[in-house]
Amino acid sequence: MKKLMTGMALGLAMAGGSAMAETDPNSVKLQLQWVTQAQFAGYYVALDKGYYEEENLEVEILPGGPDIAPPQVLAGGGADVMLNWMPSALAAREKGLPVVNIAQPFKSSGLMLTCWKDTGITSPQDFKGKTIGVWFFGNEYPFLSWMSQEGISTDGGEDGVTVLKQGFNVDPLIQRQADCISTMTYNEYGQVLDAGVSEDELVTFKYEDQGVATLEDGIWALEENLEDPVFVDKMVRFVRASMKGWKYAEENPDEAAMIVLDNDATGAQTEAHQVRMMGEIAKLTAGSDGSLDEADYQRTVDTLLAGGSDPVISKAPEGAWTHAITDEALK
Repeated sequence: MKKLMTGMALGLAMAGGSAMAETDPNSVKLQLQWVTQAQFAGYYVALDKGYYEEENLEVEILPGGPDIAPPQVLAGGGADVMLNWMPSALAAREKGLPVVNIAQPFKSSGLMLTCWKDTGITSPQDFKGKTIGVWFFGNEYPFLSWMSQEGISTDGGEDGVTVLKQGFNVDPLIQRQADCISTMTYNEYGQVLDAGVSEDELVTFKYEDQGVATLEDGIWALEENLEDPVFVDKMVRFVRASMKGWKYAEENPDEAAMIVLDNDATGAQTEAHQVRMMGEIAKLTAGSDGSLDEADYQRTVDTLLAGGSDPVISKAPEGAWTHAITDEALK
């Protein structure tokens, strides 16, 4: 992760001077952090239902993927706003990209570990001597912080865990290469079940329940752009319409899933998977009106600072979020 971020920081420094351009008052490019799926349903619903049009906005939703880093896209001026997990965004900010959280549609975390029950794992202390699949590229820090708080080494051995760098699939669990893997409640956990594994064969540990959850899927903009009143005005309209889309998606999950499928140009998603995903996503956005909860933010920062010998951030950020957009949007 450090090597990745160092290389990224160089690119950001080179792009930083040109990221801010003359603002189109009604055009918004939104960079997703992954491919088109129900994780981003609120934005597709807002587009489909005309909520953006009601705000006189032309919104282009840019799908992500394994080779797309939203902070780099934002830094290069390829998007007005990005969706990003807070660990990644705060790491980018500390490395020199002044991103600011302007809205937080996701209230809860969907991150968890899914383990084979027959390994005898019943609590985090049972992770000792086991192999755990962990996503990297910024996603490892909640796990490292959790293990640090549990007093468990991540260097292997009988009293530590062996960390397996996990790809974005569930193969390590299915193939018994790992005792536990990282999963999202709304995605990979379902993939495990789809592989023929029953829930009775599994034990899960939600980060939210362990007190080490970090905020996910926030809306981020460049700090310098927020000094432009024209940009701020269109962000207010964008957030207002987006949150209207999210609340509609929560109340109409099956319809929202169909809207997502209609916008999936790849045709890679299935109806059953997206319906299930939207049902789980609705649980994570429930309770949020779009404004960032300061206590949730502080919990995230505290978790990142406690990430062992190589924390994702070295000090508490300053100026990394604002209520200015949501205060106006929610009037």
